[in-house]
Amino acid sequence: MNKFRKTLLIGVTVLGLGSTAFITHAQTSPGERPDRAAMGGHHKWHGGAKSPEQMKERIAKRQAELHDKLKLDASQESAWQAFTAATTPNDQWKRPDRAEWEKLSAPERMEKQLGMMKEREARMTSRLAATKTFYATLTPEQQKVFNESFMSGRRHGKGYGKS
Repeated sequence: MNKFRKTLLIGVTVLGLGSTAFITHAQTSPGERPDRAAMGGHHKWHGGAKSPEQMKERIAKRQAELHDKLKLDASQESAWQAFTAATTPNDQWKRPDRAEWEKLSAPERMEKQLGMMKEREARMTSRLAATKTFYATLTPEQQKVFNESFMSGRRHGKGYGKS
């Protein structure tokens, strides 16, 4: 009989914990995000940055680290300036307004998505051209450092160096 009570107590505890988790999950609506503070801040792809200013500071820091690692000479500085100007994200892209987005029909949303994708492709093509131009000015040793540091296989383009 003692074994039965222990099993019953464990079962009730597990059900209680499971139902608490289910109720907590059910209380958030499908479009609502969980509290970011409870999740430890913004998503990882933001690199912990909490504002656009902090993201800009983080990008500038990574660019400075890459600049130091490359040990550029005076003749390469203008190419570096052009490269950073062309590859630094700007405030051009903004997330579409949710209320306006929901007013669109499905085909209209798809057209907007396609347009945004084409804009992103154009920016990426421009960044590629700037990267190739800068890369051509580097010595083989600097190219090796650049290969190891710049967008080093990390997701979401996080990578002016490994941090």
